[in-house]
Amino acid sequence: MIVSHQWLQEYVEIGVDHDELVDRLTMSGLNHEETVEIGGDQAIDLEVTSNRADCLGHIGVAREIAALYGTELKIPDPQPAESSSPVSDHCSVEIQCPELCYRYTARLIRGVKIGPSPEWLVKRLQSAIFTRKEDGTITPYQPINNVVDITNYVMFECGQPLHAFDFGKLAGGKIIVREPKSEEEIVAIDHKTYPLDAGTCVIADAENPVCIGGVMGGAESEVGDATTDVLIEAAYFSPLDVRKTARSLKLHSPSSFRFERDIDSHQLDWASRRCCELILEIAGGELCQGVIDEGQQPSETSSVQLRYARLNKILGIEIPPAEVPPILESLGLKVTDNKAETITIVPPTWRKDITREVDLIEEVGRVYGYDKVPDDANVPMVSSHRTNSDRVMDKIRAVMTGSGFDEAMTATLVPQVWVEAFSPWTTAEPILVSQPMLGVLEKGSQNIGAVNIVRQSLVPSLLEAKRINDFRSNSEVELFETAKVYLAESKTELPREPLMLGIVSSRCYSTVKGVIESLVGRINPDCRIEVLPLEHPLLDVNYSCELRIDDRLLGYIGSVSKAGKKQFKIRAGDAVIAELDTTLLEEIAVSITIHKNQSVYQAIARDFNFIVDDSVTWQEIESTVRSASGDYCEAIHYRETFRDEAKDGAGKKRLLLSVTLRSETETMSGEQADATCQEIIAACKKTHQAQLS
Repeated sequence: MIVSHQWLQEYVEIGVDHDELVDRLTMSGLNHEETVEIGGDQAIDLEVTSNRADCLGHIGVAREIAALYGTELKIPDPQPAESSSPVSDHCSVEIQCPELCYRYTARLIRGVKIGPSPEWLVKRLQSAIFTRKEDGTITPYQPINNVVDITNYVMFECGQPLHAFDFGKLAGGKIIVREPKSEEEIVAIDHKTYPLDAGTCVIADAENPVCIGGVMGGAESEVGDATTDVLIEAAYFSPLDVRKTARSLKLHSPSSFRFERDIDSHQLDWASRRCCELILEIAGGELCQGVIDEGQQPSETSSVQLRYARLNKILGIEIPPAEVPPILESLGLKVTDNKAETITIVPPTWRKDITREVDLIEEVGRVYGYDKVPDDANVPMVSSHRTNSDRVMDKIRAVMTGSGFDEAMTATLVPQVWVEAFSPWTTAEPILVSQPMLGVLEKGSQNIGAVNIVRQSLVPSLLEAKRINDFRSNSEVELFETAKVYLAESKTELPREPLMLGIVSSRCYSTVKGVIESLVGRINPDCRIEVLPLEHPLLDVNYSCELRIDDRLLGYIGSVSKAGKKQFKIRAGDAVIAELDTTLLEEIAVSITIHKNQSVYQAIARDFNFIVDDSVTWQEIESTVRSASGDYCEAIHYRETFRDEAKDGAGKKRLLLSVTLRSETETMSGEQADATCQEIIAACKKTHQAQLS
């Protein structure tokens, strides 16, 4: 936000030099970026955080200065003279999309005379609006006409965007706030044509769109030399939808910048009256009586209580209670109750960021002066609470790094071809961003297209990391990443953002699957992973599966197929990928590890070689063996799959496995082990028609 030093002095007396002023503003939260000398004035560039929309105008910054130095704030009280002709006799406003436009006000001035702006107005605008070229030279604001310049002046004065329509060009004298019709377009005042998609707020007359709500006006209804009647718009649009529209159209403006940060809807009437007053003064005309005000009326803010004792505990310094009310009142906060230990205030409508006690402490601290806090201030510290998610992530990193993996960090944006290659978590359309990512990724991978989609899986990015390592002769790549993916459910709702664990390995499929089993066992020793068949073009059908726990999807694992290796330009060697949903891991996690005594009795190992149909999976055999062996089963290990049509016939295979048996209460006898083995053989024969070789 650029403010003019001379313009600020219209609202507050500044009795300090420039350097002291910007230092004090910086200490209070408005960081000073730079100051530029323009036409004998100082243009001060201040960094305004997104929660301080009230400082996106000169009055807001002047209010901060008045509070910091204890001086008077002078705000104009516009009272434009009105004619006897009601505005409702000439025009009407209808809001058809209240979720996009919360409030819309309109005033009508007839008989204006369009012409150049006076010198003082142009000077004010040129000291606050300019662009800097690459060579460092300044291009000042180019005045348009008196009416348009006044709307810009008021916006930079109070932070409320306004728009002026040529009323004579509005068909039917109507303003209709609606969503766009199918394939509707608009030519904006920058004389470019923009498509209007569903969800865009459109300001239309009785026939066509005349403005993109909250973003930019239309060329067909802009004020020109032939304009005589002007309709002044002051509205309150949905911040989220303005942001979406500006990004989708790649059309950002000073108006959209302010609407995106949630302006104060209470100041609509003040800004409208101020604009009309200046137009009557500079361009003449008659203001119709009254105002058309449609939509939601602004709500009041809730009270917040501050305990004086908390000031010292949070800030580390003693602030006399008597100094607190004047500080808060200087910022526009209303004191409703002041007791010995507490003070209750009601924030002004322009301070939507003040909702908690700590917000009041921050306000008192920054106005009182953070420079008064000593370097060795004794601020009590309380240890933070580690969440279940923190504990699970620690275990994930411990298991993965202990298994020889390195943690990776990849970009959130990916190209379309990667989304098409692997996106198993959703079938919905991915989220497209307006600004593609440029740089290393796009240059490193040829023919991948624009990197402009929010990822739906971590796997493609990790495969790209493996490709880069392969290219640099580092073939032993063991990487994992924990990051969010973005799964859109619909175009009107925010996407789900589950935290995923992505894995890429140069080891074999069985080894990576074992790492995942170890990980689940570390998080919950009693949980068993269920394996289901998986067919995916990126993966080898013989070495891929879907992982579940209690019939809930945990993730996917598989060896990359030949076609997949070719697509991602992976050289010879194994490439195994996996992706797990850590949300499920958090839900099954055992927060407190409980020690389980190890059996001191000897174990007995038995090998089995079953001949089964090709359709029988290892998961099914394992489940049957575990169930049949009961409490004696300590571990089951897969050894090998072998096919011999000459001996066993077509459609048959041999599964070789080992079972470790152990009793927790006594030394297991050979007879007990043989009996358990017979139960295993019988169960497999009954369930899977398995024959023991």
